[in-house]
Amino acid sequence: MSTRDFIEKDYYGALGVPQNADAAAIKKAYRKLAQELHPDKNPGNAEAEARFKEVSEAYDVLSDPKRRGEYDDARRLFGAGGAGARAGFPGGFPGAGPGSQPFDLGDLFGGAAAGGRNAGGLGDILGGLFGGGAAAGGPRARSQAASGPARGQDVETEATLSFEEAVLGVTVPLRMQSPGSCPTCAGSGAKPGTSPHACPVCSGAGVTSRSQGAFAFSEPCRNCRGSGQVVDDPCATCSGSGITTQTRTITVRIPAGVKDGQRIRLAGKGAPGRRGGPAGDLFVVVHVAEHALFGRKGEDLTLTVPITFAEAALGATVTVPTLDGTVSLKVPAGTASGRTLRVRGRGVPGKARSGDLLVTVEIAVPVRLTPGQRKVIETLAEEMDEDPRPQITAAVTAGGER
Repeated sequence: MSTRDFIEKDYYGALGVPQNADAAAIKKAYRKLAQELHPDKNPGNAEAEARFKEVSEAYDVLSDPKRRGEYDDARRLFGAGGAGARAGFPGGFPGAGPGSQPFDLGDLFGGAAAGGRNAGGLGDILGGLFGGGAAAGGPRARSQAASGPARGQDVETEATLSFEEAVLGVTVPLRMQSPGSCPTCAGSGAKPGTSPHACPVCSGAGVTSRSQGAFAFSEPCRNCRGSGQVVDDPCATCSGSGITTQTRTITVRIPAGVKDGQRIRLAGKGAPGRRGGPAGDLFVVVHVAEHALFGRKGEDLTLTVPITFAEAALGATVTVPTLDGTVSLKVPAGTASGRTLRVRGRGVPGKARSGDLLVTVEIAVPVRLTPGQRKVIETLAEEMDEDPRPQITAAVTAGGER
């Protein structure tokens, strides 16, 4: 991303959010637009594809706090527009003669897009003013870096997993669209059978210098746009850019124990790099479906199991389900409804230790009784004359005596 892009492109407008929008609002706006403009939903619609690329580029910058800060700094300092006339110098840089090219202050600011918010700065500007184009950090050095290998963009996608897949881990295929090297020209931008050549204006340096009185100014070459190379016969597939939007399917291993909303980073699985640069990273946002029986509390699984009154009073061994089978659970005699029993090691798998299965037992009360059952319970009630509510009974009695 060049500084010219930072200054000339309105990423907030592309996503339809204000400049003070927080990360959540930016992400929500991007997801909505991406779903509406996705090429799969708009086959053959060049305008929708262009807008899809625009909002993707905007989100790529605004979702990264560091790059968003650099973008905001560049636009605050130079304003939207990029060239000297739009940066506060009508007609170009002060002192330029009639017909001269406007001086691009955005390129002097170059460190923002390449090396961090504080990179470049005044040192770059002075280096350009006094002819230090080849000095470390100067415009010539930045142009040479820009024409060298470039890291591919990071890509974000989503995956919806079942509860079992999230807990136990799963390998899933992901189909996604992202920028990649043009398959026709192998990323060179030139028509097959031809190749780019050194720019004749800057001799492949990517920058040009011109004198203005006692000063010498360096700026990116306008003929090759700072790349140092010229394509005479552009590739028809990518229009000379070397990049096309491609659909690909990759196999991704989701580790056991991922949580809903977790963001997984897969190094080197993003968009391919340019000019031999490394690939970007792939970020997978995981969504986990709910389970009919199990819940999750950290690394522990939760489960509610009904038991009979007899099992709770006399004790019993009951069979309860787990995600990968069943287990026998001993219910102690006199277990109260709502008590939670722990089955160790049958929760979420872990490297050091696995979580536990927390089983909450609830006494199931029959809705209808047969005459025989009713008689037995009535006899039991007569035998069990102990009041289970002594404190409540005492409070009611005390209240009635007042």
